[in-house]
Amino acid sequence: MPHADEYAQQLAESARQSEITVAVAESLTSGRLCATLGAAPNSSDWFRGGLVAYSSQVKHTVLGVPDVPVVSQTAAEAMATGVRSLLKAVVAVAVTGAGGPDPQDGQPPGSVWFAIATEHDVHAWHRQFEGDPKDVLDQTVACATESLLDTVRALGADRSRA
Repeated sequence: MPHADEYAQQLAESARQSEITVAVAESLTSGRLCATLGAAPNSSDWFRGGLVAYSSQVKHTVLGVPDVPVVSQTAAEAMATGVRSLLKAVVAVAVTGAGGPDPQDGQPPGSVWFAIATEHDVHAWHRQFEGDPKDVLDQTVACATESLLDTVRALGADRSRA
């Protein structure tokens, strides 16, 4: 399985070619997703930035997460939509979950919600990762980066047909 850095390199090329900007809202990854994207080639051309919303209060007050458990589909969707709007990006990804070793919001360790927001859609999904907290974070960053890459490629193809 490719690593997040490989996906980020491909994302950089696709985003630049299609002039698509990217933003991130992350919780359990504590900035690792932003660091991965920021280290990709020419990131200043396509990466708008990100918000590390580790605190539930930040998720609620800054990103507009309603009064729901923060490890949930609703929270991930609100985080992605909120950061996309705040940073004026074409596409945004959000990750929130229980990295472990303890459960959070009634979710077991390794339970992660992802969401991608674009101008016309918000798509969320859940993954249950195995391993220690470092393994969960590595898998989360790789999954989020791969999903961003897929989304940017699809949006770029749509733009080229328009």
